[in-house]
Amino acid sequence: MPAQELIAALPVALAKLMGGLLVVWLLGRIGLATATRLTRRTATTTDDFIVRAAHKALVPMLSMTVVVWAWEGIPYEGIGDRIVTALTGLVTAVVLVQATNGILVRLLTSAFQRLAKDRDDDAGFEILTALKPMLRAVVWVLGGVIYMQSLGVPLGALWALLSAGGIGAGLALQKPVAEFFEYIYILLDKPFRNGDFLHVGDSGTWARVEQVGIHSTRLRSVDGELVVMTNSSLANQTLSNYTVMKRRRRIYRFGVTYDTLPQVLKQIPTMVRAIVEGVKDADFDRCHFVEFGASSLDFELCYNIPTNDYVQALDAQQQVNVALVQMFAEQGIEFAFPTRTLYLNAQASGHDSPAGQTTDKLPQRQTPRPHQFPGEPSTAAPPGER
Repeated sequence: MPAQELIAALPVALAKLMGGLLVVWLLGRIGLATATRLTRRTATTTDDFIVRAAHKALVPMLSMTVVVWAWEGIPYEGIGDRIVTALTGLVTAVVLVQATNGILVRLLTSAFQRLAKDRDDDAGFEILTALKPMLRAVVWVLGGVIYMQSLGVPLGALWALLSAGGIGAGLALQKPVAEFFEYIYILLDKPFRNGDFLHVGDSGTWARVEQVGIHSTRLRSVDGELVVMTNSSLANQTLSNYTVMKRRRRIYRFGVTYDTLPQVLKQIPTMVRAIVEGVKDADFDRCHFVEFGASSLDFELCYNIPTNDYVQALDAQQQVNVALVQMFAEQGIEFAFPTRTLYLNAQASGHDSPAGQTTDKLPQRQTPRPHQFPGEPSTAAPPGER
């Protein structure tokens, strides 16, 4: 090929390339702006998606068409033609893969939106977010294989390499894959969500869920430190979720002295019921004279507090206890405490006693029994929630 023809054709090809790319850019901008104004008038978002997808696909394809058109004006045959052909196929493959990814994600998003609307559950969006990278990777791999096959590249050795690599990757990624499926299980089964307050039974951890990740879950303990647990270890332990509890049950006993009259004993359950029913956040269940104690006549009180808020439950319990003390003081009813009776020989003491004995009541110091909510630790409150 004479050099003079090549030199004469280059300016023309360059002008075609620059002019064609300018036209494609202008048409893309004008077309996108016009279509966007039209789609804003509709209530659906499907047409917006179509416009954006068409713009992303058409501009690269038209630009590549301009490149081929300009190249054909150059009187040159050889490796340049193969490069342009391969580049055209590569751009086409990339555009098709991107379009496929966009359409696939759009379809899945629409499906999960309908599912979430029907079930009033947003777990599908979280699952879709976790699966998006994997879906995109699969589409890109398939697109690359198809492109290489179109170029005539022998794929036998490639498939063998991918098979061996897949086995090795499967063994290496066995635990991460297991954690990923535990993450999917947490999203679907929903034993807890972000913001829930948990007690992890085996480790004894009291913490609030900050983030559920693909591999691990981050918990913020009541003492402030960050606790990171793998999804598998967390899912295999016994969890107590205090955020979803609907009520807190209170059961405890109080005792009155043995010299309390029977008529008063009959009235105490009625009095206690009136006290509990007078507290806004407490639902009375029962109150009975249940036992003759060593130094007291014991009553058992049970009531429910319809809340999962620990502080609110303590406020209601405090109101009941204060009202109980006040009512007993007004009625002249005495709370019992442990006593000791000493029998003294009148002759040995040197004093005469009409009954031959004296009785001293000595108050004993008693460690109060902690009152617990069902499922809570042995202390009166979880660490950090006092």
